[in-house]
Amino acid sequence: MVSVSEVSVSGCMDALRDRGQCALVPFITAGDPDLETTAKALQILDRNGADLIELGVPYSDPLADGPVIQAAATRALQKGIRLEQVLEMLKTISPALKAPVILFTYYNPILNRGIKTFFQQIAEAGAKGLVVPDLPLEEVGAVLEAAKAVGVEVILLVAPTTPKERIAAIAEHSQGFIYLVSVTGVTGMRTAIESRVQTLLTDLHGITDKPIGVGFGISQASQAKQVMEWGADAVIVGSAFVKRLADGSPDQGLQAIETFCRSLKAAISE
Repeated sequence: MVSVSEVSVSGCMDALRDRGQCALVPFITAGDPDLETTAKALQILDRNGADLIELGVPYSDPLADGPVIQAAATRALQKGIRLEQVLEMLKTISPALKAPVILFTYYNPILNRGIKTFFQQIAEAGAKGLVVPDLPLEEVGAVLEAAKAVGVEVILLVAPTTPKERIAAIAEHSQGFIYLVSVTGVTGMRTAIESRVQTLLTDLHGITDKPIGVGFGISQASQAKQVMEWGADAVIVGSAFVKRLADGSPDQGLQAIETFCRSLKAAISE
């Protein structure tokens, strides 16, 4: 078995691209309903089609997250889940995972801990990537430097409202892939993917040769397939996984995300 420590985000994306495949990137919130279930969920996703896995660290003021993920983070925080416990769990489980784990957190906890210390700790736990939705491009230098020192790749976000000249700068600095936010607003499940995502993908591919992942709002297999056909190199699905994992008992939630993960992977593998 190949451990996560041997596979980088960019290495995974490059290998999939070479095979003409689109990456599936599920997102779950650490600690909801509990860390034991989170550990099981990571293994289930890894075995059932996830190419990379995004793991959200509970945070008290998640500005980019919609109601489903906000509620999950709140439940985890109320149970006392903090970054230390998340990293301890990840360190235990990451050697058994083939899919690189990408942590999702906000900038304030990184600053409070100290940028270098934060990256040293997440690297030791087995994280290979990081998404920080409120990281300003103007402050990305120190973050990229600390990340590079420990082999973590920082994935930057592009929004539908981002000016073209700024998109070029973000594309230049983003590592692993570029995270294209498909909607103006927060994460959440939507009934349809906006058609302008196709134009945004075309524009981005014209600016950079880096892989592009599309997230925010994808909740169905048909939507994942549509985004792939529009040119996405990765499909990122969050709220739909978080909701399934939270509904019913932990065992029912795990079964639900297993079935859903398989259906998404099948849709983008046709």
